[in-house]
Amino acid sequence: MMAAGIDQPLQRSFLERMAKASQARVAIAEIACGMAEMRQRAEQSTAPPPLILSDAGFDLIAEVKRRSPSEGTLTEPSALAIDQAQAYVSGGATALSVLTEPSEFHGSLADLQSVVAAGVAVPVVRKDFLVSPYQVLEARAYGAAGVLLVAAILDRSLMQEMLDCALELGMFVLLEVFDSAHLNHCMPVLESVRPVFDGDRCRVLLGVNCRDLRSLEVNFNNFAEIAPQLPGTIPWVAESGITDAVQVRAVSGLGYRLALVGTSLMRSADPAAAVRALCMAGR
Repeated sequence: MMAAGIDQPLQRSFLERMAKASQARVAIAEIACGMAEMRQRAEQSTAPPPLILSDAGFDLIAEVKRRSPSEGTLTEPSALAIDQAQAYVSGGATALSVLTEPSEFHGSLADLQSVVAAGVAVPVVRKDFLVSPYQVLEARAYGAAGVLLVAAILDRSLMQEMLDCALELGMFVLLEVFDSAHLNHCMPVLESVRPVFDGDRCRVLLGVNCRDLRSLEVNFNNFAEIAPQLPGTIPWVAESGITDAVQVRAVSGLGYRLALVGTSLMRSADPAAAVRALCMAGR
């Protein structure tokens, strides 16, 4: 369901194709396991570890992704998601992101499940183009502690419903925007989250993606251009386009509390050391 007045038209854009494919996956999944049964699975699953930001002032969400639409294949098909995830954790990642989108990113719920089942000590967020509360329940049933919601593909009522579903399940939400229109569109939903922190536990993050998911073009300056408009009450996450310590220092200096990094870490010969270096740069 597309947001009225947001990103229209999206004909044949990457983002629209991902949203339509996601809707098709939901329809197939619900045939195999209905909404009521998936809710029961989600509610009966083991409680996930909370998202707790460190006192150091900057944290890293390290991403497990098999393929990038703009960069191509990042790992061998036989590679185990858990090996990459454990390297990230040993390097000091505060949370993990696991891509579950199958067609363009070659991800799967099996990757998510394997990472969680291995008992990693940090929360895992399901990254995908989610378009239904069913997929939030599905994420929790497979062990995710959080979900990514892309503002550009959700109307406000659906965004609110999905966020509420996640919070009710004890999950956190990373709500992603690209520009001012997306930010204005989702601010009422973000403002509904009170409190943002439950003790040390963070319940919502605001992500800024410097890659326009309509065209896949990267504009690193986007982080600086939108920063003055971002609310100071919610931790910001710099997403996409970050490859080195210099860029991490730049976004940290702008006020971003976290960065989400995937491609450069997947290509690193020593992902644990790479995570450690990026964390140190941000701090």
